[in-house]
Amino acid sequence: MREALRARRAVYGLFAALPSPSLVEMVGAAGYDFAILDAEHALVDAQTLQHMIRAAEAFGIAPLVRVPERDTGMILRVLDAGAHGVVVPHVRRPQDVEDAVAAARYAPEGMRSLGSGRNVGYGRNELREYVTAANARTLVVPMIEDAEAVERIDEIVAVPGTDMVLEGAADLSQSLGVTWQTRHPDVLAAVSKVAAACTRAGVPFCAIPRVPSDHAAWYAAGVRAFVLGEERGVAARALRAHLAAHRDNGSEVDRA
Repeated sequence: MREALRARRAVYGLFAALPSPSLVEMVGAAGYDFAILDAEHALVDAQTLQHMIRAAEAFGIAPLVRVPERDTGMILRVLDAGAHGVVVPHVRRPQDVEDAVAAARYAPEGMRSLGSGRNVGYGRNELREYVTAANARTLVVPMIEDAEAVERIDEIVAVPGTDMVLEGAADLSQSLGVTWQTRHPDVLAAVSKVAAACTRAGVPFCAIPRVPSDHAAWYAAGVRAFVLGEERGVAARALRAHLAAHRDNGSEVDRA
């Protein structure tokens, strides 16, 4: 994932909120590049989350985990479980990113606690080599969801160890006083300000297209990382469309 971002290859991800390894496998089988396993809003236990990480690995996609706000202890645990990186919600100031980087990376880049479990093959891998490899692979992704963060975005993206920035227009709309109006001019302007700061700092920006034209516009602007919603929403829309198609077809038969 980190190599793809540096090479500016287009990568596509999906939030995975349902505590289901099988659904993560389906995301991988569909061809996505990464899944953000949601441990912030979703009720997922530690064992299930580890199985979801395994499912992503089995299908060759990068498992990232969105951890609860300011939970540096969970950053350690999900990385030790095999996650390739963490999405840190509600980053509001540079110190929030600094704390996340310190928790996610080993010295000299951070102070992640040393452990020798699944992440190092239960002793199969050489520990000192693993530390270097883990620092090279692990992603730290701040999520910008607050007006305060937008005001300090240049300081936030300047923090060493910031690998990608993800927009959070939904919570940002609430912070700006226009709750759930993700296409409100103030929200769009704030997200554009975040993207511009990322460009100036040379940090990849990850967009969440909400209509097809969003993707085309962001791609034309040079954005190459996208989160295409959440698997619950994708599944719900597919189920409604599936039912509607059959109901409509039945109505046509009745009229005939």
